[in-house]
Amino acid sequence: MTPPVGSYVVDITTGQVGLLMGEAGPRLLLRPVGGGREWECEPDAVRPATAAERISATMAYVNARSRGEVT
Repeated sequence: MTPPVGSYVVDITTGQVGLLMGEAGPRLLLRPVGGGREWECEPDAVRPATAAERISATMAYVNARSRGEVT
């Protein structure tokens, strides 16, 4: 079962946390925490992100932004 759009999920092929943006044909569109370029993922290669994973991904983005690595 696919999580609802707007859910935080983990792409189990890469370990990256992303926000589920929608579907592109048979694949899912995920966007990195904090924004950025979307990537596609197979529906059976995602799982819901835990609270700890969401917090970790958000903190990594916030820290990178404070260092000027991202805008």
